[in-house]
Amino acid sequence: MNDNTNKSRREFLLTGLLASAAVAGCSDKNNPFSTEDQVALTGQKVKLLSVDGEVIEIDKAFLKPVPDTPQLSNSEERRGIPGKKFVMVIDLSRCKNLRRCQSACNHMHQVHPGQNWIKVLGMEDADHTAPYWQPTTCMHCDEPPCVKVCPVDATFKRQDGIVLIDSDRCIGCRFCMAACPYSTRVFNWEEPILTEEVADQPYSCETSMPQKRGTVGKCDFCPDMSRKGELPHCVSACPNGVFMFGDMNEDSVTNGAESFRFSDLIKDKAGYRLMEDLGTKPSVYYLPPVNRNFPYESGLENEYKPDHLYEDAKLSIKKN
Repeated sequence: MNDNTNKSRREFLLTGLLASAAVAGCSDKNNPFSTEDQVALTGQKVKLLSVDGEVIEIDKAFLKPVPDTPQLSNSEERRGIPGKKFVMVIDLSRCKNLRRCQSACNHMHQVHPGQNWIKVLGMEDADHTAPYWQPTTCMHCDEPPCVKVCPVDATFKRQDGIVLIDSDRCIGCRFCMAACPYSTRVFNWEEPILTEEVADQPYSCETSMPQKRGTVGKCDFCPDMSRKGELPHCVSACPNGVFMFGDMNEDSVTNGAESFRFSDLIKDKAGYRLMEDLGTKPSVYYLPPVNRNFPYESGLENEYKPDHLYEDAKLSIKKN
């Protein structure tokens, strides 16, 4: 009887010691779900994939936003994202000329009122053919003529295929504008209208901000978003899925709601590039406007009106 009692006591003490050690080993510092910060539980469960490959459920209150990526050096921004080859596909059959792409781009880059980095053009290939709407961005060419003519290396091509402008080097000669066959560049003739937050930031090639008077600006494919695993602003802003963005090396593009194999999409939908005969090798592909989702006439109410856009843009920047 005494042996059994002593044995039970030993097991009890051993169990207590192991439990204490486990609690001590899993301190609040090591515990990702510690309540030390007095997190108010929401009751909403979120499924996550653990490091062991198991699906676990945690309260939504424990989710923390991903911190902003650290400020990159100029050489890192000019080098680009290793192993990537970014490409964009624009489906002309889906465009209704809503210009959400344009307004999102202008707002996020604080483009000067009256200017646009994305132009939505009314097109008609020949007499008696149906008109359609064509969003036009920088083509981020593999053989960019703008880079070849820049005398100060302000316009440069990265290893991930993106062509950017370094406004700290730009001298405003506008040789790049003359060399671009797609007319996608704009010149900052006036002092840009910037919010205080943006104006105080150090200049970044990847965000193209803050912009500077006397320099050239253009669509930059939003490489700062790609570093965070997010889509360019024009892609995410379009409600009709006109823009698809992705990595040619991974052979995939997406508009956020749908994903496609890039090579199959271009082959099956007869994709093409603008002014192919020039040999610039653009990274922007178009899908022809067949079986259109909207009639051309439905987009006429949003036709380009410079004066109205100028006033609306000034008001938007002042509010934000």
